Amino acid sequence: MSDLDRLRGNLSACTLCRERFAQTATAHRPNPVVWFREGARILIASQAPGLRVHEANTPFWDASGTRLRDWLGVDEATFYDRRRVAIVPMAFCFPGYDAAGSDLPPPKICAETWREEILAALSDIKLTLLIGGYAQKWHLGKTKSVTETVASWRDYAPDIIPLPHPSWRNTAWLKRNPWFETDLLPVLKTSVEDALHD
Repeated sequence: MSDLDRLRGNLSACTLCRERFAQTATAHRPNPVVWFREGARILIASQAPGLRVHEANTPFWDASGTRLRDWLGVDEATFYDRRRVAIVPMAFCFPGYDAAGSDLPPPKICAETWREEILAALSDIKLTLLIGGYAQKWHLGKTKSVTETVASWRDYAPDIIPLPHPSWRNTAWLKRNPWFETDLLPVLKTSVEDALHD
């Protein structure tokens, strides 16, 4: 059994946050959405699964995923091929909602427990995409806003590209920052193509 096979098995069985999730407004059980294999060339470092992903057990199985695949210039088959794309969020389970119905942040214990070991085992990664502030802070050690970090994408390219979350909630952000579509997305698509076929 490979290191990643062992890690996937251990992570899939993780219940570290069982009591935490039981106390949320959703009162759900842990369901780690594990999506990586040996040989992956692209690492998508995201935030945490949403409710639809939790129910489908498939990452980005929602409108955010459709937008993200469009940004990357890949189809569903490529995106969900774990031998090509590894999706390693800052928390592998849906964190739940608070009493007001807002998303709870990814529990820090998840990254503290799993992240370094998983990333060390993904030895073929050529391109890392950092989606949202939690992933950007962890990987870059920065405290800048998402807008500042994404606007500075040239500082991290070609091996790392920071991105905003592709959620519909960020539609207004995309309109306020047209450079994202005109300047960054063409480079992103080329970088993804290069990483997949290197």
